[in-house]
Amino acid sequence: MSFETPIPGAPPLERVTVMQGQALASGSPSIEYSTVLGSCVATCLYDPEARIGGMNHFLLSEPPANATGTKVDEHYGVYLMELLVNEMLARGARKGNLKAHLYGGANVNRNMMRIGSMNADFAREFLRREGIALLREDLGGTQARRVDFRPASGQVRHRTVEDRFAPPVQPTPRPALARGDVELF
Repeated sequence: MSFETPIPGAPPLERVTVMQGQALASGSPSIEYSTVLGSCVATCLYDPEARIGGMNHFLLSEPPANATGTKVDEHYGVYLMELLVNEMLARGARKGNLKAHLYGGANVNRNMMRIGSMNADFAREFLRREGIALLREDLGGTQARRVDFRPASGQVRHRTVEDRFAPPVQPTPRPALARGDVELF
């Protein structure tokens, strides 16, 4: 049966958009998570025995080493990966059964740091360190991706987004250079 084919007698699908900084989990066969990624990474986790799955969407892997304070920033993968696993365990999944798919991590702006690559490396390392099997990945490159995930069945559909449909990356404009005389004291 194809991903597009509705199951006879099944309830209609409710598409839920997973935004940056979110981690959602469900066992409902009527839920489909969806997101669009550039340099961000989405992790789709699935427990085939419990039929529970979830998706997160993180912007950056970890806070900088010199970050201070105790406030948790939900845009970091280090937080959202733990949150996703815990959301699934709270719904009855077992960590030893989890299977993962990773998507995103593109370096969409060639003039910026390779944030997408750093996000992808972080996600792979997290899964390796936690002993979670990585079944499939589509990471890197320069194009945005759209990901649709059905958490109860573990089905994933992903595709690249043409540049003309992807949101433009706007560099921050630099202030104009000052011209004229300067008097130093």
